[in-house]
Amino acid sequence: MKKKVMIDGMSCGHCVAHVKEALGGFAKGEVEVSLEGKYAVLDTDKANEVLTEAIDEAGYDVTAIEEV
Repeated sequence: MKKKVMIDGMSCGHCVAHVKEALGGFAKGEVEVSLEGKYAVLDTDKANEVLTEAIDEAGYDVTAIEEV
């Protein structure tokens, strides 16, 4: 299922790369990250808690996760 992860704390291209790397192992395909929109979209079966923990470990904050 596709999930949109709202992320706080991203401010540059390096942040986008860190988020892609943090979520890449959980995605079935590519992770789309929007710096302007402050979100990532990925196709995954992982629980929201797993995604939140990965983003937290990368140094960012998840503000919401929704199915899209």
